[in-house]
Amino acid sequence: MAKPGETPARAFLALLLVSLVLSPSTAFYLPGVAPRDFQKDDDLPVKVNKLSSTKTQLPYDYYFLEYCKPKTIMNSAENLGEVLHGDRIENSVYTFKMRRDESCKVACRIKISKEGAKNFKEKIDDEYRVNMILDNLPVAVPRQRRDGSQTPSYEHGFRVGYKGKDDQYFINNHLSFRVMYHKEELAEESRIVGFEVIPSSVKHEYGEWDEKKPKLITCNPTTKITPGSHTPQEVAADQYVVFSYDVTFTLSDIKWASRWDTYLLMNDDQIHWFSIINSLMIVLFLSGMIAMIMMRTLYKDIANYNQLDSQEEAQEETGWKLVHGDVFRSPVHSGLLCVYVGTGVQFFGMTLVTMIFALLGFLSPSNRGGLMTAMVLLWVFMGLFAGYASSRLYKMFKGTEWKKITLKTAFMFPGIVFVVFFVLNAIIWGEKSSGAVPFGTMFALVLLWFGISVPLVFVGSYLGFKKPAVEDPVKTNKIPRQIPEQAWYMQPTFSILIGGILPFGAVFIELFFILTSVWLNQFYYIFGFLFIVFIILLITCAEITIVLCYFQLCSEDYNWWWRAYLTAGSSALYLFAYSVFYFFTKLEITKFVSGILYFGYMLIVSYAFFVLTGTIGFYACLWFVRKIYASVKID
Repeated sequence: MAKPGETPARAFLALLLVSLVLSPSTAFYLPGVAPRDFQKDDDLPVKVNKLSSTKTQLPYDYYFLEYCKPKTIMNSAENLGEVLHGDRIENSVYTFKMRRDESCKVACRIKISKEGAKNFKEKIDDEYRVNMILDNLPVAVPRQRRDGSQTPSYEHGFRVGYKGKDDQYFINNHLSFRVMYHKEELAEESRIVGFEVIPSSVKHEYGEWDEKKPKLITCNPTTKITPGSHTPQEVAADQYVVFSYDVTFTLSDIKWASRWDTYLLMNDDQIHWFSIINSLMIVLFLSGMIAMIMMRTLYKDIANYNQLDSQEEAQEETGWKLVHGDVFRSPVHSGLLCVYVGTGVQFFGMTLVTMIFALLGFLSPSNRGGLMTAMVLLWVFMGLFAGYASSRLYKMFKGTEWKKITLKTAFMFPGIVFVVFFVLNAIIWGEKSSGAVPFGTMFALVLLWFGISVPLVFVGSYLGFKKPAVEDPVKTNKIPRQIPEQAWYMQPTFSILIGGILPFGAVFIELFFILTSVWLNQFYYIFGFLFIVFIILLITCAEITIVLCYFQLCSEDYNWWWRAYLTAGSSALYLFAYSVFYFFTKLEITKFVSGILYFGYMLIVSYAFFVLTGTIGFYACLWFVRKIYASVKID
């Protein structure tokens, strides 16, 4: 994407800037992802992926329904991310010849069983869609845009069928495929740049059925079926259904590198741009105001404190200087705080590196399952930093049982998430969904956790505890100072809840698009915007925590350790509340099981967000407190 500059730092910066500009609007490929060239009449096998529904959120294997099956069903190589996402990519009976149009091609004839008819009807009721893949391109269904413009718009996958009047169910048994290819003038080879389908329901008529050379009356190799021109095929038990297809090849001007742009077109792209920029401007303005107020007030305080001549004057003075003898006193449950800070560092490292990879195009939608795989593996390897951060903080609190803290860091957060995930997975198993993670994959995840992550946490802890403890800028008194009664607006609960509003405000617009991509089966690709929002989130978490910590110390309350963590972390409460709002206003989930899955996964996301934002707020506050107490003269 970006050419190397004169120095590694400049090259990296240039690469990031170009990525920020390009990633919102362009799908691109890395040099390592090679295009495939096809000669005329080369075989083009169509692969089938899961059946998906936004109403149930439970994916099913394509062959769960009684569709045409090849003699042997083979699973394509899957990565960890694909398995966790519920993708099951398999071969199918649909095979094309490159640049050779075909009409009225019979795939197979199937007698629908009673169980099969029941399954078809259930999937039609739940608006399930069939996902197919050709040359790594998912099938798309053209549709009219809501605003009436001529710009093409697409849906991912085609519907299993539809429900007519009088509770009749009709199956989409005829598929009209359109394969677009790009070919240079003098070249023999061509590349696939588009894969579309228009499904239709046709009750095929035929004479005596010949399995080897089936002939249909409803269509023939010279005519194509127009949707709505024939009697639809009703779903009924013990009835034969003929599955057929057409394929048309169309020359296209679309270059291979831009072939994913079709899938990334959104109906509300202008709203997206406007809302993101608007959000960023508001947050930047607030951040600037906070920073300006803080700097002016603080410099004035430090100058005043340093000009005091006598001890009597100092005692008359009120404010944050009075609690210098208690401000570095270890908090209650200091060990637990160390564990959560370590976990937050691990999560921050994973998020940052994942975003940089995504910006550089390694995790574009064409790399199926890449994002999930990268996140899991990075989480595992970032265990080193989790152990280091938790043990460094623990030693600062003058703790001695570093092994105990290390064990908690290695097992607490992943353990809670794994238990919730295991319960949700058991529910998916009960629904016979392909979204259930197989036992082998579950075992591999546990192996990654115990075999790599846990040892790395111990290595990090050992290295962190080995280093000399961080010295406090001021000495801590032996007897704790009494905290005066606080005003209602300085009470911990109110202060913590107020602190979470601004960080949540920085991300909630982008959060809408992320939730839409996850729960409404869209592709998320605007990593440039996401990276900007992530930086803004860091700044807002840090600044709001510092401001509230400053007010707290000015009111002579020195119990800031946990409050700093919870102030920024409380934004996770708003995130979960927003997910509840999103569930009832945007999703059409009707099944109880699907609701449990949604809230279960959103609980995991909110918990992770709490750990991430809490750690950012904590470190910002720690830096701030150390800075201000090192700046004043303490007798």
